[in-house]
Amino acid sequence: MNKVYIYILIMAIVSYILRVLPMTIFRKPITNPFIKSFLYFAPYVTLSVMTFPTIIYACGNPMFGLIAFIVGVLLAYFDQSLFIVASFSCLSVLILQIIF
Repeated sequence: MNKVYIYILIMAIVSYILRVLPMTIFRKPITNPFIKSFLYFAPYVTLSVMTFPTIIYACGNPMFGLIAFIVGVLLAYFDQSLFIVASFSCLSVLILQIIF
């Protein structure tokens, strides 16, 4: 049980260092366009990398997840709302599970 508290303490220290270190190192505004664009897109890329495998494997059959993903991407490409994209993606999985 004591190891759990040690793990939590180590995670807290690492999280604190990762949040405080950039504030202490970068005192001036960042002017490099490459670094600014990297920092701008980093949260989107991280969220995508964490979400994509879940989309594929959430319904139990990776093929159904891939088809739902394609349906969602196509609907989003044609400027549909988030509700429509999510609804039709879920509906496509439901129909595929009923048929197969």
